[in-house]
Amino acid sequence: MEFQELKSKTPLELEKTLLEQQEKLRDLRFRVTRRELKSVRDIRVVKKTTAHILTILKEAAKKGK
Repeated sequence: MEFQELKSKTPLELEKTLLEQQEKLRDLRFRVTRRELKSVRDIRVVKKTTAHILTILKEAAKKGK
């Protein structure tokens, strides 16, 4: 997911997306341990997206104060 696309979402949508990304990361980690995942790079992409979402949420909270 692109950073600009994430910036255009509302905080509520970002929270929902964050939960989805965390669940996806959990699933990917289990798949790695069971040797079902061929591309470990997917984990990196999910972690990066999660970091982007958290950054946007923290910036929004900082502006709100």
